[in-house]
Amino acid sequence: MACARVPLDEQQVTECGPLGKEHTLPALHPDRKEDRCFVPYKPPPEDGSPAQVEEFLEYARFITEDLEWLLALPHDKFWCQVVFDESLQRCLDSYLHHAPRSLDLAALTSSPAVAEMQRSVHRLVFLTFLRMATHKESKENFLTPAVFGEIIYENFLFDIPKILDLCVLFGKGNGQLLHKMIENIFTQQPSYYNDLEETVPTVLQVFDSVLEKCGLQCEGATAMEPMKLNAHKQPTAMTMSQQDLVDIILYLCDSTTTIHAFLDIFPAACSTFHSHGFLSRLTSFYETAVPDLEKAVRKRNFDDKSLQEDLWKRLSHSCRKMVETAHLLLHHTCLQPILEGRENTPTFAEELLQHFTSFLPEKRFLSDYDEQFPIADDISLLQQALPVIDETRTSYLLQGVESAWDSVGRRKPQSQMRPKASSLLSANQGAAGEAAAASSSASVKPQKVREPGGGESLRGAEAMLDVPRKGNNGAVCPVSGAELESLLSCIRDLLPDLGEGFLLACLEEYDYNSELVINNILEDRLAPNLDKLDRAMPRPVKEELPSVLSVRSNVFDDDEFDVFRRDQVDMSRIWKGRRKGESAREMLNDKQHIAEQRARYQAYETVVDEVVIEPGETAASYGLDDYDDEYDDTYDMNQVGANDLDGDSLLNRRPFTVPQVLRKGNKVEEEEEGEEEEEEEPLQNNVNRDQFVQDPAVLRERAEARRAAMQQRKGFRPERTSNVVGQPKGQGQTLETFLDRRRKEANKNRVGNHNRRTMADRKRNKGMIPS
Repeated sequence: MACARVPLDEQQVTECGPLGKEHTLPALHPDRKEDRCFVPYKPPPEDGSPAQVEEFLEYARFITEDLEWLLALPHDKFWCQVVFDESLQRCLDSYLHHAPRSLDLAALTSSPAVAEMQRSVHRLVFLTFLRMATHKESKENFLTPAVFGEIIYENFLFDIPKILDLCVLFGKGNGQLLHKMIENIFTQQPSYYNDLEETVPTVLQVFDSVLEKCGLQCEGATAMEPMKLNAHKQPTAMTMSQQDLVDIILYLCDSTTTIHAFLDIFPAACSTFHSHGFLSRLTSFYETAVPDLEKAVRKRNFDDKSLQEDLWKRLSHSCRKMVETAHLLLHHTCLQPILEGRENTPTFAEELLQHFTSFLPEKRFLSDYDEQFPIADDISLLQQALPVIDETRTSYLLQGVESAWDSVGRRKPQSQMRPKASSLLSANQGAAGEAAAASSSASVKPQKVREPGGGESLRGAEAMLDVPRKGNNGAVCPVSGAELESLLSCIRDLLPDLGEGFLLACLEEYDYNSELVINNILEDRLAPNLDKLDRAMPRPVKEELPSVLSVRSNVFDDDEFDVFRRDQVDMSRIWKGRRKGESAREMLNDKQHIAEQRARYQAYETVVDEVVIEPGETAASYGLDDYDDEYDDTYDMNQVGANDLDGDSLLNRRPFTVPQVLRKGNKVEEEEEGEEEEEEEPLQNNVNRDQFVQDPAVLRERAEARRAAMQQRKGFRPERTSNVVGQPKGQGQTLETFLDRRRKEANKNRVGNHNRRTMADRKRNKGMIPS
């Protein structure tokens, strides 16, 4: 067991030779390599002819079988094959060179078999590079970090062009995984930073080559020489051949996409690009080349309109990637240090403002950049982080941005919703903290791989740096059923001995993040509540939900029309619209329900004042009791107020009144007329017939009383009289007086002297004022 902790580069193995003699060899030795020929990769056919499709499927099948065999090898055999098998490296290099990029994947939709085979090859190639970037797969299988860096560097297992291709091919959806993978490579072998320094000038030549082909020249370009007067005139984007124009746009699209993918996944390279003046060269190239290329694609005659649309789409994609690349360089070299609160913050702020100032002459680039990444938001962030920034300078920059929009003939979108600067500041600070925490990890662990079709699956190679035991990088909300099944199948592919019930509990504990689950299982770092579970626990059986009809609730439950619980229903009682043989007039004239209610109310007309008790019967038999100890009979014989003359006798019962709806027509009218006559009689009796003229004050009181009663009946509330005088000065005024004064001040233009001209004209017309 002692040798189990020895790194692979120091291990010795004993094998039998050709003559049967045992001899000792280093674990990494060419003689231990298996004889296997890896075929190179060929891209999917564009026209989709049966012969070419069959050829592609056959080559791809060979590659998948060989790579699956390679990934299944143990640690020592795998590294022997990777280091000493040249055909394997040719196969992997051919895939990086010829594999379709994201904009070319639309050609794979014509054949499902081709698309499925391409996804398989894509997955296995990435797993191979992932395992090649891993120097420690487990506690027993690992390489010395320094030896690992020397192996991958001296044998060209990784170089800058390969890393660029890896980013553009596998970066979509696997950014965090690739970031840790590339960071591990650069950490274990710092020589790659020197290679990156030498690569940036080569990348800058991409812009020079495009400008040269288009007959243009960019400011700051070193590769371009002054054109002689008698030299042959260079073709432009409008005069070059159509194939040359297509090649230039494809070359520009592939280059800009690759550079952006690399800087987005590995931000540490931004400082290297920035030190070579990449940002200024990029903006100058954008301002010089993009308008000419857009004009050529838009105005040239293309026989195939689909080709013109594809070129326009690729050119637009290139413009967007160049703008995003410029934003990445500014963010990671200037904004990020400010948000993280590093030292020399004013220096970074000054550098950012200088870059924005250098953008002002580049009108086209500035307007496109401001459309995607509003400069006003960045300036607002600077003002919050450094309140001492000169406002005159920031106002000048913002006015320059507005001028750029006007100069290119475009209108800045006003309806574009932009997040507040405060929220951006807090979000960037949170992101910076998470990035700093993620970059502090140091060991390689298994992660997820996103395939070209968008699916995700877990891979067996442990190629990433250490991740936290439990964090927020997993899914926050419970995943759907299909996604859960996908996560389970991915984990069981790597750990088939575990039960689905145990895996479900682990996924729930770690927020459905399969990377954390596998990482903690392999390192035996599960939570205490998960260690107590049986690892072979099966998946709990789902309880069948009762049917909807058995648990429904309805107002018609258990009635005569409940068809869900009754087999037979009286259909004669069910009809739609007017019932047959029945007219509307007969239905309205049917007063049977009134007759039924009349009989009910007639029972209340019988009021019995005295109950005659027959001989031999008692009061108790009628529910009466003559004596009750609790009854106070003090006032039984004294009818207080019952016979007063000022009102009706309390001994007289009020006659029973039949409800008006149950009365007959004549009776109702007679009663109403009688009531009106009774009301009129007292009025007539009160009027003095000998009085010729009634007292006007009495008449006014009556009219006022009638008016008040009518207003009260209609709910009318009389207006309050205005009081603008108020109390004497110095004693304070009430709220009503203050409101009345303000109302008078607001409405005084309707009266007063404002209509004196009208009144003067009126008097003059009537002859009151001499003309």
